[in-house]
Amino acid sequence: MFIRALIAFIALPGIAAIVAPPLIAYFDPWKGFRWAPGIFVMCIGGFVLLWCVRDFYISGKGTLAPWDPPRKLVVVGLYRFMRNPMYVGVLLLVLGWSLYFRSPILFLYTAILALGFHIRVVKKEEPWLNEQFGNQWVLYQQEVPRWLPRTTPWKDDP
Repeated sequence: MFIRALIAFIALPGIAAIVAPPLIAYFDPWKGFRWAPGIFVMCIGGFVLLWCVRDFYISGKGTLAPWDPPRKLVVVGLYRFMRNPMYVGVLLLVLGWSLYFRSPILFLYTAILALGFHIRVVKKEEPWLNEQFGNQWVLYQQEVPRWLPRTTPWKDDP
């Protein structure tokens, strides 16, 4: 399963959040001088992303890939504060690149990713989670917000 998780990581957030942003910035004629605080935002995003991938692998018994999803509903770690921290981690990583390169095209890319993630979550993932996990998902969905984190962790285990 580790190889599947590694391939999923490279194929999905690896390309979208690690490979694509510097390439986009390279071709952005409006980018500015590099701004070091962007690296800090990238580090936070990378940390969040790796934490979530670990939780999917260990607690969920699956990967972040749609073709090999977790077999258990993941409600540990950052998932106690919000339902989609992995997407937030990817967005922070890409936002960090945008800040680092001061790239308007990367800011637009970040916004497009955010919109795409939201549509995917609402139209595909949440109905699938409801179908897969039923009442467990419904309780979790009612208690934990989609994007903005709770101020206190959710303590109930569905």
